Amino acid sequence: MRTKIKRSPLSSLALAISASLFLGACSDAPSENKEPSSETPKQEASRLLVDKSRLDIYQPVELTSDLSHLSADQKNMIGLLIDAAEIMDDLFWKQAFFGDKDTFLSGLQNDDIRHFAMINYGPWDRLNGDTPFLAGYDAKAPGAEFYPHDTDKASFSAASFDDKTGLYSLVERDENGNFYTTPYSEAYRAELSKAAELLKKASELAEDENFANYLSLRAEAFLNDDYLASDMAWMDMKTNPIELVIGPIETYEDQLFGYRAAFEAYVLIKDLAWSERLAKYAAFLPELQRGLPVADEYKAEMPGSDADLNAYDVVYYAGHSNAGSKTIAINLPNDERVQLEKGTRRLQLKNAMQAKFDHILMPIAETLIVPEQRKHITFDAFFANTMFHEVAHGLGIKNTLDGENTVRGALKEHASALEEGKADILGLYMVQSLLEKGEITQGTLEDYYVTFMAGIFRSVRFGASSAHGKANMIRFNFFSQQGAFEQTDDGLYRVNMVNMGAAVEALSELILTLQGDGDYDGVAELVETMGVIKPQLASDLARLEAANIPVDIHFEQGKSVLGL
Repeated sequence: MRTKIKRSPLSSLALAISASLFLGACSDAPSENKEPSSETPKQEASRLLVDKSRLDIYQPVELTSDLSHLSADQKNMIGLLIDAAEIMDDLFWKQAFFGDKDTFLSGLQNDDIRHFAMINYGPWDRLNGDTPFLAGYDAKAPGAEFYPHDTDKASFSAASFDDKTGLYSLVERDENGNFYTTPYSEAYRAELSKAAELLKKASELAEDENFANYLSLRAEAFLNDDYLASDMAWMDMKTNPIELVIGPIETYEDQLFGYRAAFEAYVLIKDLAWSERLAKYAAFLPELQRGLPVADEYKAEMPGSDADLNAYDVVYYAGHSNAGSKTIAINLPNDERVQLEKGTRRLQLKNAMQAKFDHILMPIAETLIVPEQRKHITFDAFFANTMFHEVAHGLGIKNTLDGENTVRGALKEHASALEEGKADILGLYMVQSLLEKGEITQGTLEDYYVTFMAGIFRSVRFGASSAHGKANMIRFNFFSQQGAFEQTDDGLYRVNMVNMGAAVEALSELILTLQGDGDYDGVAELVETMGVIKPQLASDLARLEAANIPVDIHFEQGKSVLGL
């Protein structure tokens, strides 16, 4: 168990992000780096491209939960679910890193370097624009391992082949250089067959019939790449105390086009008391959709009403969800067909959220927010802002107005960043609306606005390679233009309540319009001009570095931690 804590500054974040964007845009495709030869820890440390203090930017957090209310079968089932999650972790390594994971990690003799590589799933610093942190490695391929490394957008766009934009396939080249795809179920058959067996065994131990059905259908999906039935079944789970999110889900790892889904998993224990508090909010989605600050045609789609909102303790992260910055809330499924028919489920990961609030958000507030507004930064507001971010994914529009594409398909690699920006800003719109209706009774609007402002500084540190980080850069720069905040002579931030409300409405309208129009060029321009760290923000982030505030958390987790 690694318990050493030596938190210290990030190294020139803004410059590193700029460098990574330059490399991503201008360099040749990454070469097939050879695995490093065995070195002493001291020799290995000499290959570090960052200050060694960078290796300790993640606050260690032990993932535990009270399992005393679970039966013996349920505890055994959790063990099987963690085993299946570990397979997702291995599969994500194959999608993120070009070499063999075990060979790579065993070749790293320095414990701190190896630990940092495990957090990042390779030699690239995910919270520093995916720049290499070890000499001997080129820039990370934008398409990760979903595409041949020499794939460029022009040749790919011009090519015609089956399953070109598929979520669940790898793109390869034949002997003539032509593209073709291999389904995940074939490319990873051995691993997915084993994972399917584990889910079937777990289904036999499940005491909730709907959960057992979901596990069985998800096992089948691993073997045929058709996840619709299991996504629909997942929407029917309302009362089971144990939860599992597993499979190829998010497309953030594919920074070339945003088409391919990466493997991940979460094993969760439901918090019944907190979930009961949240249950009422999902019912307001149709009403809130009608009130969105945008022209009627951009809110004509009505989200499904069969949605729910619950709180959980997460006890295991794997794969994409565990890489770099850690997710603290989930809104799924991503399939637009499921969303329009049944809505989505929103899972708030309360224990992980509390860890980020305590170790990161509060220290940021004490460093950058004016003293008189710090009292407005509360865990209830942080929890609600995060929760309504996930709820807000269900608002807006899923298909472009011309009927020719989904928003995700039209905006390609920019879709994720804009969608995260939409969820952030519409989440705040929802809080404001529900406070006015008297449906939210905890706190004041100033609590939510000031906590949101501090949250921007937290998330923007995730860097340009993160959809969430890029969305926060856009929002910070937009808010700055709108006068939503002001800076005092001593460099502290004060939220302007009137201008903040106007900025929320203006940014909501802009994002919803870009999505509905499927305006790829407009979004690309927004990302290029606003999705950047400007000198003032870089200076502020340097202050957080100097204060030794962690950038994110990492987990000590597993069956032994849970006592299983």
